Amino acid sequence: MYTDTHCHLDAAEFGNTQADIVRDALAAGVNRIVVPSVARSNFDTVRKLCEQYTNCSPAYGIHPMYTDDAAPVDLDVMRDFLKQHQAVAIGEIGLDFFIPHYNQARQEHFFVGQLKLARDFDLPVLLHIRRAQDTILKHLRQIRVRGGIAHAFNGSRQQADEFIKLGFKLGFGGAMTYSRATRLRELAATLPPDSIVLETDAPDIPPDFLERGLPNEPKYLPRIAATLAELRALPLEDIARITSENVLSVLPKLKTPAAQ
Repeated sequence: MYTDTHCHLDAAEFGNTQADIVRDALAAGVNRIVVPSVARSNFDTVRKLCEQYTNCSPAYGIHPMYTDDAAPVDLDVMRDFLKQHQAVAIGEIGLDFFIPHYNQARQEHFFVGQLKLARDFDLPVLLHIRRAQDTILKHLRQIRVRGGIAHAFNGSRQQADEFIKLGFKLGFGGAMTYSRATRLRELAATLPPDSIVLETDAPDIPPDFLERGLPNEPKYLPRIAATLAELRALPLEDIARITSENVLSVLPKLKTPAAQ
C-alpha cells in the first residue's frame, strides 16, 4: 500500500469529483492521502474533506505564493484553528524565489511564524522549496521543528543531506518520471532509502506517462513508485513498504486507513 504525502484534493481542477478520486486511489493501492492547505481561506474546506474521507489527513498552512494576500492576523487564526482541530502537519509552507516579483521579506515573515507554530504544537512541516533551499535551511537551524517533508525536492545532494540531518524526508513524485530529469533521478537512486517518501502534488506535477492536459491524481502514485523501483533496482513491493514506513515515521499522526 502507498501514501500520497501531498495532494491538493480541494483544487478547482477536481471540481466535485473528490469521491471518485479517493475511490480510484484506494483501488490503486493508495490507502493514505495527505491534504495540505494553502491559505486561511481553505483551512475549513480541507478539514471537511478529511472528515468526509477517512483515509485523508489534513495539514494546515499558508503557502508562500499566497502570502501577498495573507494578513498578519492569519497566523493567530491558524493558531486557534490548530487548537481546535487535529492536523498531521503544518503545511504547505515555505519559500518560493522563482515566482516573478516575489516579496522575500513577506514570505519569510509567514514562514518563520508558521515554523514557530509547528514548534509550539510539536508538528512536522510540509515544505514548499523553490530556489530557496539554503534560506529555508537557515531558518530550520534557527527554529527547530520535529522534521517533516521537503516537498518536490529538487536541490543538490549536499542540500538533501542537510535536510535529512534536520529530520526531514524528501518528497519525490511525477518529476522523477522524466528521463531528462537526470539530477533528480540520480538523487532518487542514491539517497538513503529511509529518506524518501512519495507524492503526487495532484493536480499538479503530472508524470511523464500522463496525457497532456489531464490533472494528476493519487491513483497514479504506484506508477510513479515503479520509476523509483527501477532507479533503485528494487522490487516494487519493497518500495511500497519502505516509503510507507518512512511516512509513518515522519507523520506519526496519520489516520489509520479505512474503507470508504
